[in-house]
Amino acid sequence: MPFQPVQSEKLSIAVTRQIELLILRGILRPGERLPSERELSERLGVSRPSLREAIAELQHKGLLASKAGAGIFVADVLGSAFSPALVQLFSAHDEAVFDYLSFRRDMEGLAAERAARLGSDTDLRVVGTIYDKMAAAHAKRDPSDEAALDAAFHLSIIEASHNVIMLHMMRSMYQLLREGVFYNRQIMFKQRMTRDSLLAQHAAINTALQARDGAGARAAVEAHLDYVSAALHEHARAEKNEAIARQRFEHEQNRKL
Repeated sequence: MPFQPVQSEKLSIAVTRQIELLILRGILRPGERLPSERELSERLGVSRPSLREAIAELQHKGLLASKAGAGIFVADVLGSAFSPALVQLFSAHDEAVFDYLSFRRDMEGLAAERAARLGSDTDLRVVGTIYDKMAAAHAKRDPSDEAALDAAFHLSIIEASHNVIMLHMMRSMYQLLREGVFYNRQIMFKQRMTRDSLLAQHAAINTALQARDGAGARAAVEAHLDYVSAALHEHARAEKNEAIARQRFEHEQNRKL
């Protein structure tokens, strides 16, 4: 017979499983500090020895890491998605930039369509809240906050799509973007006209999502990333033209009549 005796689960195993799921679902994020041992044991309703056993197991699995005098943190598991050699290769060749944007266009368009269909009302409130913060940051002369919120906005849509594989893959891709592997994100927020266009595009994405218009949300994401790609092409062409113009200028300064 296929039946086996039912065994009660050790408390430490239940704690391990709960924290694993929080990491898997993207609720606990890489680099995030866990509450103190006392607070966490109280929240979970387990003894400190059971909690310590679970923490030790999660550290052994590479999901948590301790920092002397600072506490326990979610490990930076995203860094393992691409080897250092591949990251260096990405950063050395411009074609990787546009392949990256094409990949994002496909994945985020799908995520937006899924989020409109599968996201809860709370998921969409998160998206809307981040958009509102973007709109508020748009008034500032320094675009840093708006650029950071841009990434948070896109990731909130991926989170709302409720696909954990896509979530962790895209978080890894965004981490490379934050580190400047593909391009300098400040380029996109340098000019006021470009910033205005980007905000309008994010508004269109948010409006479609709040209306649960999956096709509209996907189209808005695709139009936004087409714009980003075109803007980066234009920037690359302008930089190339400027380099040629400087050569001409230098030559003209030194040329004898």
